Order: sequence, then C-alpha cells, then structure tokens
Amino acid sequence: MSEQGYIRCHSDHCAYLKKKNDGSYIILLLYVYDMLVAGSNMQEINDLKRKLANSFAIKDFGAAKQVLGMRIIRDRKNRKLTLSQNEYIQKVLKRFNMQNEKPVSTPFASHFKLSKEMCPKTQEDMDYMSKVPYASAIGSLVYAMVCIRPHIAHAVGVVSRYMNNLGKEHWMAVKWILRYLKGTTNQALCFCGSNISLQGYVDADMKK
Repeated sequence: MSEQGYIRCHSDHCAYLKKKNDGSYIILLLYVYDMLVAGSNMQEINDLKRKLANSFAIKDFGAAKQVLGMRIIRDRKNRKLTLSQNEYIQKVLKRFNMQNEKPVSTPFASHFKLSKEMCPKTQEDMDYMSKVPYASAIGSLVYAMVCIRPHIAHAVGVVSRYMNNLGKEHWMAVKWILRYLKGTTNQALCFCGSNISLQGYVDADMKK
C-alpha cells in the first residue's frame, strides 16, 4: 500500500488513505485477506484494483454486502447506509445456548452489584465455573460493541473485570447482556448523508 502512495491511519492500522488532487480520498480497509475500498471516483477505484492485482492475486466480489460479520445495506436513493449484525448475533446466541432465553430491555440491570467477592468459594463452584465459556462470551460481546453496538460498552466493561476469577453472578450478568442482544437483533447503525452533526445519548438517572 505504501508503494501505491497510501498512508496508514495512526488510529487504525487496518485503514489506508490516499488524498487526490481534488481534495477527495480513497480509503482502503484491510483485515487479513478481506479488503474494502471506498471513494467518490469509481475510475480511480478500478485503477487501484488493477494495480493491486499486479502485485498479488485478488478476487473482486463487486459492491460489498457483508464483511466481518456485518451486513451492509445501501439505500442510494435516500443516501443511507446501514450496518447490521443480525446474523452474527444469532450465531453468538446459539453458540452460548441463549437462543431460547427471554429477552430483556436493558443491557445491564440495576440489581447487578458485581464485585470480586462473588468469586467461587468452594471447590465445587470452582469446578463449575472452570467450564463456563466466560472469556469467549466476552470476546463475542466486545466485537459486537466495537462494530455497531457501542451502547453496551459500559455493561461489557463491567463484566470484563472478572475474567480471571469469575463467579456465578458474573456469568449471569454476561447472559443478561446476551438476552438484551436477543431482543435487539434488528437494531443497526444508520448513516445518512444529509445529517453530519454528532449526537450523543446517555441512559442514566443522574443519581449518585
């Protein structure tokens, strides 16, 4: 990519950018062997593909529809682009046997007062918790959080503190987050070209 005049993004080493003379950019996202290219000039994108094909074997699948567990939905008429992880979340729920659990409306409930004191105290509890796929579940939640579910960041951050010495209450909290995702599988990130202002939301009652 450096040979093609692209600069690696400092905040995300999977992203490469090249500024054109007219001020526009071509952005290339590279993750292992998956690649996405975005730009305003289709001719320049095709030129880049040809140059890359001269360096290594590539397969062009056309307009991206899905990448890394994210579904890409375009509405060109209304200038909207939507990212969904519906299929990914369904697979995660099935992997941890949560597909038939009752959904909940919040990612973290107020009755969870997690602490390190909730770690296993008996050998029986230790043996039970050693078979719980806690770290794998947290990893799946982190990926969903990073991609299109930033609103579960607080809940995931809390349960991530106890991966070295988890108890049953900690595991119940992880399953609660999974139940929340089960009830919100159709939620997605929507990007609209007409509104470029940044808006923030918080779910808090402002109590100390």
